[in-house]
Amino acid sequence: MFVKTHKINLLNKLFNPVRLSVRRYEIPEHLRAIVDDPDPSFYRMVEYFYHNAVKVCEPSLEEYLKKYTHLSDKKRKQRVSGILKVMGSCNSSLQFEFPLQRKNGEYEMIHGYRSQHSVHRLPCKGGIRFSDQVNLEEVKALAALMTYKCACSNIPFGGSKGGVAINPKQYTIAELQRITRRYTLELAKKNYIGAGIDVPAPDVNTSGREMSWIVDTYIKTLGYKDINAAACVTGKPINGGGIHGRVEATGRGVFMTISNFIHNEHWMKQIGLKPGFEGKTAIIQGYGNVGSFAAIYLQQHGVKVIGVLEADCNLHKPEGLNTVELLQYKQKNKGSAKGYPNAKDVGPDLLYENCDILVVAAMEKTLSQQVAAKLNCKIIGEGANGPTTPAADVILRDKKVLVIPDLLANAGGVTVSYFEFLKNINHVSFGKLSIKFWRDSNTALLDSVEKSLKAANIDAKMGPTPLFKSLMSGANEEHIVNSGLEYSMTNACKVRQLSFVG
Repeated sequence: MFVKTHKINLLNKLFNPVRLSVRRYEIPEHLRAIVDDPDPSFYRMVEYFYHNAVKVCEPSLEEYLKKYTHLSDKKRKQRVSGILKVMGSCNSSLQFEFPLQRKNGEYEMIHGYRSQHSVHRLPCKGGIRFSDQVNLEEVKALAALMTYKCACSNIPFGGSKGGVAINPKQYTIAELQRITRRYTLELAKKNYIGAGIDVPAPDVNTSGREMSWIVDTYIKTLGYKDINAAACVTGKPINGGGIHGRVEATGRGVFMTISNFIHNEHWMKQIGLKPGFEGKTAIIQGYGNVGSFAAIYLQQHGVKVIGVLEADCNLHKPEGLNTVELLQYKQKNKGSAKGYPNAKDVGPDLLYENCDILVVAAMEKTLSQQVAAKLNCKIIGEGANGPTTPAADVILRDKKVLVIPDLLANAGGVTVSYFEFLKNINHVSFGKLSIKFWRDSNTALLDSVEKSLKAANIDAKMGPTPLFKSLMSGANEEHIVNSGLEYSMTNACKVRQLSFVG
């Protein structure tokens, strides 16, 4: 009887999950009402999600520190508590104003912001957005999300974010250039930009054009003696030190994370879907840089994109939109999808149509409590930053909707930005040193096989297949970037899936 009981206890230890002692962590009092707030402050919302995560991870961190035997239980708890407090606070923020003389001669005060959430890993990394909704709280919240996003994908950057409180559609290109260059000078004067300090990137309403203005301004001022000055921003045009694949990287990353989860039987069983893309439908909220490429890659893999929601139109086509054609139309139509002839323009209730996949790629807080209650999808891919409010998150969990969070789903952009950063500080394009070597090696391999066959009296002409021919010269920059992105996103998804299941 003793032996049998001993065996049962041993099996329980081997196969049962480890039960950690849970400390009663309390969410700060000023954040407790956020979970019921239909329209919370974005900064408070991010704070709430952080402290909610602390409730889950704090016991595990204390357990992890038990390997340091010189620490007492009290010291371990103090160490973990201290680390989590530092991670939850914003390191520093910059707010400034400068005058702009408009084309009509009038003067206007422009408000600029930059926030560095974490300097534990340098440089800090985060985009610059042009929006009249920008304020200090927003950039602090977005900077925090960048820290956590880089950690999820193991990118060695701290988190930062910046913005200028303007509506860029109301300014000429010359005015936007003067605003961007002055914004860069203000960052440089306060030591808020540099390859080893803080590296901005494109965000809402900014692109490679603005990044080229920033790097030009920095190189001609503070960075004129810095050999790595071109690495002060990422998302630059190719001819200005950019990298192939950066433009579509965030949308491609959203697709890759959806692909990883939709092919996982465990997660599909949880939400009652058949694994794989076959027969699936999707709706895209926001057809900008992120949403458009996510839609294109989904369609290429067999998903029917039945709807696209934009600020000025809502396009519906049950048979499936031509996503590439729609993007080309939008680019030719001054950035607007309105008037696209091959789909019906319907009301905003298109968001609540039945579909399998909803890609949310617009602005923050778009999935509110009211919106979440009406959604009819099974999977949500968060291409935007912080699109789901805490109240909406509770509803989506109850409805058994699989939400792939922004910290994971839209990390493709910062991943490829990291590759561009490495290219700039190494001063050489990926693949440049090895392309000729691999071409000569593979050609010699084919010649060797052909000669060996002839020596065996087998008359055969060896030639590469189309796929092998395309790879004979080794990987070019685009191949390396795409494979590196896929590896990084896939690995991040696997780690997250294991931790969720565990």
